[in-house]
Amino acid sequence: ELLMHNAASVSVSLGSMGLLRLFGVSWSWSLAAGLGVYLGTRSWKYFYIAARTAKRDLNGLYVLLRVKLALWRYMRNGSNIPSIFAQTVKLHPNKPALIYETTGETWTFTQLDELSNAVAHWARGQGWVSGDVVALFMESRPLQVALWLGLAKVGVEAALINFNLRHDSLLHCIGVSGSRAIVFGAELADAMLEVSSSITQSMVRFCTGDLSAEHLARLGAQPLDPLLASASRHPPSTCVPPKGMNDRLFYIYTSGTTGLPKAAIVVHSRYYRIAAFGYYAFRMRPDDIIYDCLPLYHSAGNIMGVGQCLIHGLTVVVKKKFSASRFWEDCIKYNCTVVQYIGEICRYLLSQPVRPSEKGHKVRLAVGNGLRPSVWEAFTERFEVAQIGEFYGATECNCSIANMDGKVGACGFNSRILPNVYPIRLVRVDEDSMELIRDSRGLCVPCRPGEPGLLVGRINQQDPLRRFDGYANQDATRKKIAHNVFKNNDSAYLSGDVLVMDDLGYMYFRDRGGDTFRWRGENVSTTEVEGTLSSLLGQTDVAVYGVAVPGVEGKAGMAAIADTIGSFDCSDFLQKIQRALPPYARPVFLRISPHVDTTGTFKIQKTRLQREGYDPRLTTDQIYFLNTRAARYEAVDEELYNAIAEGRMSL
Repeated sequence: ELLMHNAASVSVSLGSMGLLRLFGVSWSWSLAAGLGVYLGTRSWKYFYIAARTAKRDLNGLYVLLRVKLALWRYMRNGSNIPSIFAQTVKLHPNKPALIYETTGETWTFTQLDELSNAVAHWARGQGWVSGDVVALFMESRPLQVALWLGLAKVGVEAALINFNLRHDSLLHCIGVSGSRAIVFGAELADAMLEVSSSITQSMVRFCTGDLSAEHLARLGAQPLDPLLASASRHPPSTCVPPKGMNDRLFYIYTSGTTGLPKAAIVVHSRYYRIAAFGYYAFRMRPDDIIYDCLPLYHSAGNIMGVGQCLIHGLTVVVKKKFSASRFWEDCIKYNCTVVQYIGEICRYLLSQPVRPSEKGHKVRLAVGNGLRPSVWEAFTERFEVAQIGEFYGATECNCSIANMDGKVGACGFNSRILPNVYPIRLVRVDEDSMELIRDSRGLCVPCRPGEPGLLVGRINQQDPLRRFDGYANQDATRKKIAHNVFKNNDSAYLSGDVLVMDDLGYMYFRDRGGDTFRWRGENVSTTEVEGTLSSLLGQTDVAVYGVAVPGVEGKAGMAAIADTIGSFDCSDFLQKIQRALPPYARPVFLRISPHVDTTGTFKIQKTRLQREGYDPRLTTDQIYFLNTRAARYEAVDEELYNAIAEGRMSL
């Protein structure tokens, strides 16, 4: 009743036609879609679905309206994320904004505002202007938020670089954004030293943290902390012209399915919509305290988490690195009521020994993605967390969905009654090539309930909820757009992910399509890893793919390596990849073969390799497993295979 009252109030205040125009939906189109569903099912089933999902769909509509109305108001007023944050500071000047768990340091909203002002004045002093880019390369800490926020106050865009990257991947990420400068943490000085000679001399370098003068000189870097300490704390003058909600805020890197990481463009409206959807969809409260142990170079940690602080005034506890043994103790220490997760985190917590703190906390909501159904129920029961806020979405996508009513295993839903209110769809694709299957009219073929398909979202650049801003590289942007999807001459964003929808419209994540798989909370580009391994092995043929391991989220990386002369050295190979690849991208399994199958156009064939996985009984090739505790690759025999499959051997 409350939701209906609120929606009705919005409707009255705007007028029915104004509301429809604002919401970007034509009555005729929505009713036609609903009629299509009605005619495509037996009438009794249509009404059954309507009865089962009306409350859920109305709640989803209300959330969309709240976010859409707020975005419309901010766009009309010429607002952006820094100006929205300024309003938050006025409401909560002395309230804790960010708490750094590592040191226990607390930043109030006023202190965060003043330090970001100092960053803005420092950036101006460097001669940087609106549209310039500065790379940030550091472990998670509140200063990272102050840096990108302060840069945004003068229109400078930050490039948030994954602190696990090294060598070529790191150089690529610095270069692809067009950064004029880089700010790095002292803890990453060695990583910077490895690439320092390859970075253009014109790129200014700043270091935050304790580093000797000799070390700074070797890196050609200046200490940042004294510069910020002496900078003005007063608000900077607004950049001219000021940036609006559809202008660039910063870049977040996503794994490239056809190469190195891609710099996804995050505009101000996208930052707002991700944070606001999370706040309203999962019914967060102004007095909530969020425990954020996810990296701040990702949208989950920096937008879904920190965004609640900047936009809604919540306190966020920033954890430098996830610790399963300290998780619940931290939540008790800081009175946290909301925690963030990726699926692996929940499984790690369940593997911990029982301790009193796991039920002595105040956590009522866990927000994240990738939670398996079996882990879901075990997690809520053991740790007595009342609500799971599971969602699906990529940094750059326009087809995010959320599980607002706790349906176990679902990552979200779309209305079966009026599906075009939120124009996303699952469409049929070729399982091997992931190419779209089209009908006689040249349009994509929608999936039936229970049929896996590729998730796509219709693009409308005039609608902040439907726009697709793409990447710094325009070729990468074009590859994620398809035309003639819902109807002739339209365009849609291709998620690259396979989901399946049930009769009620609940959606379940099935697999990551294309040349990417997810492992340890990170997206791994098979093409990127193949290129690195092939280079390390003297341009040997290499096929990289993900394989499922029972009871483990995501897919473990496996590399099939051609070894024509039988001289492959596992020990030497491990030493090389430890220097060249971050931990999550290193192959967990190896398959050493006389050759790697290719097509007539020399494209590596992976279907059979993925099907056979790491089972030594299915091939005469030698299979190896990376035993991280012993720091070596071990040959997989039937006994070791069974130990891995039964969960007795830790990955």
